[in-house]
Amino acid sequence: MDDDSATDPALIVQLEEHLFCWLLDSPPTALRSEAGQWEHILETLRTRIANHELDELPRQPMTLPMLMRALSNEKSDRHQLTEIILNDPALTDQLLQIANSPYFRPSDQHIDSVDQAVFLLGMDGIRNVIAAAIMRPMMAARNSREALFAQRVWRWGLTCARSAELIAKIQGQDTSVYFMAGLLPALSYITLRRELQRICRAESGLAEAPPSLVHAALSRYQWAASQMLANEWNLPPKYHAQLLAAERPVPGQTHSPLNDGIIIGTREVLRHAHQRNMPEEDILRIIHISGEQFTRVRKVILDVLEAGVRGRA
Repeated sequence: MDDDSATDPALIVQLEEHLFCWLLDSPPTALRSEAGQWEHILETLRTRIANHELDELPRQPMTLPMLMRALSNEKSDRHQLTEIILNDPALTDQLLQIANSPYFRPSDQHIDSVDQAVFLLGMDGIRNVIAAAIMRPMMAARNSREALFAQRVWRWGLTCARSAELIAKIQGQDTSVYFMAGLLPALSYITLRRELQRICRAESGLAEAPPSLVHAALSRYQWAASQMLANEWNLPPKYHAQLLAAERPVPGQTHSPLNDGIIIGTREVLRHAHQRNMPEEDILRIIHISGEQFTRVRKVILDVLEAGVRGRA
């Protein structure tokens, strides 16, 4: 796609609505609210975000700073990285589960140890597994009411992150930055939904935030919440820059792999779930990679999604 071609905002808004219908298991009519209906709750949420007072904001994982230093140090070897991971038993368990998932496992060979995972996946691959392993417990459902939402948000986040990573690789950019940045919007979704639950119970006596309110909040504040997560975790400035570039694309500049990764990931996860999505001719109009590159990315994503279905079966 030519860099000077305009991205059609209406198409992206429509794709996002299809996504929220699936995530919230609701028809389009349930996502719409009367003007001003939820403004008092949304204003409370806005104030909490502005004042950095989200009760549900996940705190920085203890091992993250050491892992980030090790992964960014070219002199680090796999044994040093393995030792850091093994010092956190919970992270070790999550990492092995995720390394053996269809999104990451490079072959049919089962990965039995952290050292084997680092060896088979390489430093780039293990970076992404670590990012997913750190975030997965934060996105696990706390109760039956959020189980479906949490499951679908996780699948969507992984698909978008993988898409962004693949596009970054095609363009010769740092793939690990885009993978972790691609997961942050998904984590922001579940963080915001949980915060809404707190606000609704305290201010309105509602046991459950209605789909129209969740839709409004997530659409309005996902990027602010993603930046808060990056701040809370002390992620390097390049992560903030990529989130900002995805939130506010500059006309005439090359589209961020994160933008295109989210668009492609959203379309493919919806299509695979047999939901309303977007025709291929439209997606090729709004992404900024070639048709041939789109086909390559899409094939990998479809293989992963299909393998995920076989794994669950």
